Amino acid sequence: MEKKELKLKTVIGGFFFFLSSCTTYFIPVDSFKEQFAGIDSASLKQVKVRGPVGEIYNYPANPITTIHCVDKQGNPHVLVNKPSIEIRFTRGQNNKKTIFYFDRVYLSDGFIIGAQSRFISSMMGSIPLNQVTKIEVQDGKKNFRYDSVD
Repeated sequence: MEKKELKLKTVIGGFFFFLSSCTTYFIPVDSFKEQFAGIDSASLKQVKVRGPVGEIYNYPANPITTIHCVDKQGNPHVLVNKPSIEIRFTRGQNNKKTIFYFDRVYLSDGFIIGAQSRFISSMMGSIPLNQVTKIEVQDGKKNFRYDSVD
């Protein structure tokens, strides 16, 4: 019984360490609109991304290289865009949350379009920009990196 308890405590401790090691930053909605002004499907660039075990993914990504955001205290931060950064949008009266990969986000006719999966390219979603109440960004610490950019 002691071995099971130790294993459970280790798993729970590791989970909380993982959660605390990923700093969440915020992008005010107006700042998001400014940073994505003019970024639509026509402005995407083709990228090559190497995954954790060496697999290669090719996909169109937005051309943003730096992300302007703030921490919980409102202090400004600049993050370098990379394939492991995720963006979480909260919207509507029910505070529904939608998560996309940051580099796969662009705007189209008042909607935020984004990819929810690296592996299944058809898993795209859209949400109305005017319903967004909070935007959070976080480096998911997944071992994906740009291999080349066209």
